[in-house]
Amino acid sequence: MPDPRISALILAKNEAENLPSCLASVAWADEVIVVVDRASQDQTQAIAEQAADRVVVRTFDDFASQRNAALALATGDWVFAIDADERATPELATAIRRATTDPDRAHNGFRVPIRSVILGRPFSYSGTQHDLPLRLFRRDAGRWVGAVHETVALDGSVGTLSEALQHRTIPDMQTFLRKVNEYTSLEAIEFEREARPYRGTETALRPFWTFAKLYLGKQGFRDGLEGFVFCALSGFSVAVRDWKYRERLKMRRAS
Repeated sequence: MPDPRISALILAKNEAENLPSCLASVAWADEVIVVVDRASQDQTQAIAEQAADRVVVRTFDDFASQRNAALALATGDWVFAIDADERATPELATAIRRATTDPDRAHNGFRVPIRSVILGRPFSYSGTQHDLPLRLFRRDAGRWVGAVHETVALDGSVGTLSEALQHRTIPDMQTFLRKVNEYTSLEAIEFEREARPYRGTETALRPFWTFAKLYLGKQGFRDGLEGFVFCALSGFSVAVRDWKYRERLKMRRAS
């Protein structure tokens, strides 16, 4: 009986710098599908078309829909989701093959640890070292839900791989601020869709709570100056998100 086929699914927007290394890191996959955001303004699409099996250019609406668009194109028995600024190490590739070919496998999906480099520094405390997103699953057993921080709704049990994805995120302050602006706008829109109540006290207090949770609770101070900046801007992004939501509510009332 042949081994199960694996489709690697990648989302990309203005990722000309990151995408070649990402594509190279999943060259072992049986099929590589890249969904390119129509708003990309660099060579992302051209790079994807040189190395991927399938490329689709799609207007962005939300992250779950982008990923599900890739899922709909996939033909593999299993799908492995990876972002353009992430890398699948050879050790992770081996772990994925082992998990999907194990005849005694009891799981329909697997969580994958993430190790991040933020602002040029490998993080060990306040980054993503505790994150375990579900990135590998049987194609017919799951789909993504959630507009911003999307997750997989899976039919069946979930295991955890021991090898980690390498995540080279937020290389500089310009990227950090761009991501804060992008994600807080999407979160504010999602709050409006959910008709979430707005509370000014949360806008005032939650940023400090977020900073304290990361910097003290997760010991972000041990990640050095980069850790302090990351924790501080994470708290700042909460205030920005809530303020954008407040502005959207005021505009809706005015109209």
